[in-house]
Amino acid sequence: MATPVASPRDVQLTATAPDSSQAAPKNALWPFIIITITYLLFTVTDGAVRMLVLLHAYTKGFTAMEVSVMFALYELCGAGTNLAAGVVGAKWGIRVTLIAGLLMQIVGLSALYAWNDKWSKLDAIVYVTFAQALCGVAKDLVKLGGKTVTKLITPEEKQEQLFRLVSGLTGYKNSLKGVGYFLGAALLDVSYELAIHVNVALIVVALPFAFFGLTTELGKVASQNVSLESVFKQKPNINWLSLARLFLFGSRDLWFEVPLPFYLRAADGLNWPRTAVGAALAGYIILYGQAQSFAPNLVLMPLKQSPPNKFVCVLWNLLLAAVPLVLGVGIWAVSREHEGSSNTDNTHTHKVIILSFGVVLFAFIFAINSAVHSYLIVRYADGNKVAMNVGFYYMANAFGRLFGTILSGALYSYVSNDVDVSLSVCFFVSVLFVCLSAAAAWYIEDDEGGLRWGKSVSCLGAEPWRVVDATSKLDQASVRGEEGLGKTEEVPLRK
Repeated sequence: MATPVASPRDVQLTATAPDSSQAAPKNALWPFIIITITYLLFTVTDGAVRMLVLLHAYTKGFTAMEVSVMFALYELCGAGTNLAAGVVGAKWGIRVTLIAGLLMQIVGLSALYAWNDKWSKLDAIVYVTFAQALCGVAKDLVKLGGKTVTKLITPEEKQEQLFRLVSGLTGYKNSLKGVGYFLGAALLDVSYELAIHVNVALIVVALPFAFFGLTTELGKVASQNVSLESVFKQKPNINWLSLARLFLFGSRDLWFEVPLPFYLRAADGLNWPRTAVGAALAGYIILYGQAQSFAPNLVLMPLKQSPPNKFVCVLWNLLLAAVPLVLGVGIWAVSREHEGSSNTDNTHTHKVIILSFGVVLFAFIFAINSAVHSYLIVRYADGNKVAMNVGFYYMANAFGRLFGTILSGALYSYVSNDVDVSLSVCFFVSVLFVCLSAAAAWYIEDDEGGLRWGKSVSCLGAEPWRVVDATSKLDQASVRGEEGLGKTEEVPLRK
């Protein structure tokens, strides 16, 4: 991949820019800083509006299936937007998609002002669904910039640096989304209108950064022969990774987005107040985000799995599958054991312990999986088609969330009148989705390096660690020698 060009007056960063001076890498960080600011501010509102709609709808008596339908168009439009945004970003640059996404979020949030309690359920579902659709379009227009800029500013040979950069940005984004979850629930306790006011204000703050801080050339493809059809012509690795991503995020949304908050609020569930539900979901998202940020340094590097390949992806998928299995069995067993018992406090405590432990563990392992996926997509992406590659990948992500959300609403609402049984079934289907994600990742052609678990365990073609370590030290010594030789040659001769 080529290095971006930087000039004193303006930063021109494109996927096809020629090599520039030594100052370019430093100046090229400016678009990354600008996009990061706007992306993170937007993310707070994305989490807040989710909780705002869900908890307000629950208070008004909507069922889990009805709330799932409200979010369906959000995810579906997100899938379509990822395709279109990939083409738009390649043709007209990331600045266009970023500004369009921020403006669309303002429109979607403002539309919620009109939600009237006097409407029939059908009218409310239709109206809120379309308002959420605008927010879904906005989210993926903004996300495209956040994901592609990391590839554009990182040299091809620095894969470890790319992994840390992608993990850090994605992790902090998810942590701030967790802040948004809590903010939405807390503000809703004060006033529905105030919650919307605050979120619109955050987007207004973000807009000037995107408008004045980026050039029109950021992320453009040199060739103008970019079409929607070309987005579907992906390399096999991107196709398999996208399918794995679909099932991975479907596995989480099968129980997290609708069934879990409904279960926490339900009188025959845990019967938590609205603010407590918002805090619990926010805690999950923040933990997930921080785990994703530090996954390379705290987990994968000590295990000698960084930068990761397909084997690392499959391994952590299989480890993840055990968690929803334990959650489903645990909730089912506790409900059956205490069925008909008058000691409801004891039953309640056991459920809280199982859910707390299981959800925290799921957040940690899921974060590692997500970090690996997020790195692999930018690694497999073509330098001059990164916007289209990432757009296609996140289209699959949106479809996974769509399938998970709709299926979760149906399972929780119609499988049983017992909320314990309904939630358990959502967990069991989640196990199936995680296993399908692992199966899809297995077909990725990325076997180099094999699989390790620390220095002592290696398999699937991985060389012994002592050999890899010795080779790495020789390479580093060779680089230092070349640098020293270069410095010697630069010393001018005395006359």
